[in-house]
Amino acid sequence: MSPTIALALLWVGFAGSHMGLSSLPVRSRLVAKLGEPPFLGLYSLVAFAFFIPLVWVYFASKHAGPLLWGRPGSTLVLWLLQLGMGAAFVLVASSLVQPNPSLLGSKGGSARGVFLLARHPLFMGIAVFAALHLVVNGAASDVAFFGGMLAFSLVGARHQDQRKLATNVPGYREFVAATPFLPFTGRETLRGLRELPPLGVAIGVGLTVILRVFHSTLFGP
Repeated sequence: MSPTIALALLWVGFAGSHMGLSSLPVRSRLVAKLGEPPFLGLYSLVAFAFFIPLVWVYFASKHAGPLLWGRPGSTLVLWLLQLGMGAAFVLVASSLVQPNPSLLGSKGGSARGVFLLARHPLFMGIAVFAALHLVVNGAASDVAFFGGMLAFSLVGARHQDQRKLATNVPGYREFVAATPFLPFTGRETLRGLRELPPLGVAIGVGLTVILRVFHSTLFGP
């Protein structure tokens, strides 16, 4: 089996199991039988069972298969991509340090900071990361890996919205109305930038600089 097909199948397995186990009918039945902590343990075990070989196969077959497009030669484009990577890391880091108002049952009006930039900043930070890597990695195996990552991030975020709306999570409809699905597309983007948590920005920028300097050493070209 070619690495490209293997990566595509692993992404399908990862996404299918991830969303299947978290779907309302399956999750409810399993939690009723196993309890919440064992269910979460099973959920994590299945996720790792797909994710670890997914990463392993990719790093064992980077840049394999036909070249679908070439790397941009423009220095300006490459620097813009680097700025985009900084934005991706800030979204991810800020999502981890700023409390999510939707998890606290807050109304949409209380959305602030990174959640005014993207309703699901962790998913969207990963999506931006994947999309930018697709620009500079055009071999078939690269496209399968980063394309799968991009698709999973977008579908996973939409799935989370649908599940929370279906179960009438308190305040979630208001939260959806106040926050953008795609990053940096909302009416309150400038306010969100002003309200970003300083720690999230510091971590995101720091990771960007470190990976820019050591990328070739850690991950190769």
